[in-house]
Amino acid sequence: DMQRPRWIRSVTLKNNLTGRVTSLPMMCQHCEHPPCVDVCPTGASFQRADGLALVDRHTCIGCRYCMMACPYNARSFIHENVKLKSSCTLCVHRLDQGGTTTACQDACPHDAIVFGDLKDPDSAVSKAMASKPNIQVRADLKLNTAVRYTDI
Repeated sequence: DMQRPRWIRSVTLKNNLTGRVTSLPMMCQHCEHPPCVDVCPTGASFQRADGLALVDRHTCIGCRYCMMACPYNARSFIHENVKLKSSCTLCVHRLDQGGTTTACQDACPHDAIVFGDLKDPDSAVSKAMASKPNIQVRADLKLNTAVRYTDI
């Protein structure tokens, strides 16, 4: 079961001081300067102008360099005939059709997922980040990730 490919990996964190256990999705963090893009020999791993880090499955040769370069273990190589060889794409297909939300945001019963343009101070995500403490996972790597977490 551990070898099975997953679109989004789940990570369990434990605060050693309080004992609080938190589970969070560890999807592609869509880094400002993605290491997966830097190491890809074919350009299959690429970054769009809007900052999303994606994989072109038609160009990918399966070298798995992107998997090794990702500090979040968010990339997986799937041998089956699937539409994407990537982690969370932040519903790029919905964005390209004019959508403004992700499927997980729409499905979340607690409004815990906020999506939007981090560079727009009036966006819902910018307002949410201003109102709650939030962190980047492995901020020490200075990758300026687009995915942020609260309450962990």
